[in-house]
Amino acid sequence: MQVPTKLYPKNCLLTVMDRYSATVRNMEQMVMIPSLLRDVPLNGQEQQAQDGAPDLYKYFTMLKAIRVDVDHGLLPRQEWWSKVAGGRAHESDHEAAETEDEEERILGKLDLEAQFHLHFSSLHHILTNLTLKAEEVTRKYQEIMGQAM
Repeated sequence: MQVPTKLYPKNCLLTVMDRYSATVRNMEQMVMIPSLLRDVPLNGQEQQAQDGAPDLYKYFTMLKAIRVDVDHGLLPRQEWWSKVAGGRAHESDHEAAETEDEEERILGKLDLEAQFHLHFSSLHHILTNLTLKAEEVTRKYQEIMGQAM
């Protein structure tokens, strides 16, 4: 698999995002029967996934959902909140969110540069790890298909 990247520096966040999107697109193209990923653990053990432990199918769907956000940007806050809350956002939850927003604004004025570097490095690290997970899901699927033939 070749992952096309634009002409950004190697550790640029845009490069990491492009690499993640390309790897997940490759995973989606390779995995023709996602249901084969159910109950297959990610960690390489041949035993069935334990109850509550994420299987390859859960990783597959999570990686696809995150790719949509990476490619298309964030949802507006209200849409995101209704998606997370399942459309059942309560007034008390909304009031708590407003209080947290006020605290974030106060803290945000203190040291924006430090916060930026913290979140930037965290995002870089998370996207790199998710890219590795997508590659592993693709590799495991290919192994499953090789065994099925």
